[in-house]
Amino acid sequence: MQAGLIVLCLAYVLSQFFRAFLAVLSGVLEQEIGAAPDDLAFASGMWFLSFAVMQLPVGWALDHLGPRRSASVLLLLGGGGGAALFALATSPLHVSLAMFLIGIGCSPVLMASYYIFARQYPPRRFATLAALMLGVGSVGNLVASYPTALAVDLFGWRGTLAGLAAISTAVAVGIFLTVSDPEPPEDPQKGSVLDLLKMPVMWAIFPLMLVAYAPSGALRGLWSGPYLTDVYGLSTQQVGLATLVMGAAMIAGTFVYGPLDRVLGTRKWVILIGNLLGCASLGGLILVTGGPVWMPVAMMAAVGFFGATFPVIMAHGRAFVPPHLAGRGVTLLNLFGIGGVGIMQFATGRIHETLTGAEPSLPYTGIFAFFLVFLGAGCAIYLLSHDSMD
Repeated sequence: MQAGLIVLCLAYVLSQFFRAFLAVLSGVLEQEIGAAPDDLAFASGMWFLSFAVMQLPVGWALDHLGPRRSASVLLLLGGGGGAALFALATSPLHVSLAMFLIGIGCSPVLMASYYIFARQYPPRRFATLAALMLGVGSVGNLVASYPTALAVDLFGWRGTLAGLAAISTAVAVGIFLTVSDPEPPEDPQKGSVLDLLKMPVMWAIFPLMLVAYAPSGALRGLWSGPYLTDVYGLSTQQVGLATLVMGAAMIAGTFVYGPLDRVLGTRKWVILIGNLLGCASLGGLILVTGGPVWMPVAMMAAVGFFGATFPVIMAHGRAFVPPHLAGRGVTLLNLFGIGGVGIMQFATGRIHETLTGAEPSLPYTGIFAFFLVFLGAGCAIYLLSHDSMD
């Protein structure tokens, strides 16, 4: 199982990469195939949308087929196939279709490992293990920054994507060969995702799950690139360095949050205070726009650091899920977390299109304010939640 988890972690590196690399490619894709920021926002939204929609069938597949077949087949067809299509893209539509396929391919990877953690490890260790997988896998976030900019300079964006198609295929085969499915429950019980939706305790958690990851995911995944290019005139490699800083902050935040619930004896207040600090960071990003470039880069890093509550929110909700619905429980929570980013990417694309004009910073100020309002609303609803400790 350890070898299988290592390969799943490699697959999650790819998942993190694919959700973040468009920020670095935004300039070259606009020059070569006419993909404007609005087009790339739509393409990024398609990745998150297909990823989110797949969570319900992935949850069923984890509970009935196991993580081995679920993760390997989807990553092979969606990840490998989607990256190959991207390498051949000649229009923004092709990029959107490729991102849709890649989202399907990445959809089971993290949840396959979380399913193994939920079924084979003590519940009190779930948040730490989840954060560890998320943090190590987030190396893909770093690779999607400056290293990708260098790869594009050396091999071109088409050659880079072709290489990623080959890597995705190899990792999918590795999952099939190394991952072992957990033993089925001794006393299997019937149930469905509807049983989870009938639990009132979950409905104070879902709204924050919907919006908590969206600011850092959307900024790192796309908007940091056009923002730094349009407002500050940075080159592709300079954008790569800036996104490297934000990616490193997101990884650091994940490792810091991981053990805090056990150290402080609470999940609710770790999550709430962290996201309120995320709101403050978004407000700071609005205020420093137009100042020296290091200031917005620092504020984006703060958004990434404080927004890394995903594994703790997952553990908070997971504590209320019965064992026989472990797969569907973690994937339902993930549906809200990833789906929120997709919805907000579509919305922010429209905001950018509407506000684009004489002032280059105005569309991005509107996008940051949009994230701030919704994250604040999610925190307000989350105040009604019940704490959970295992």
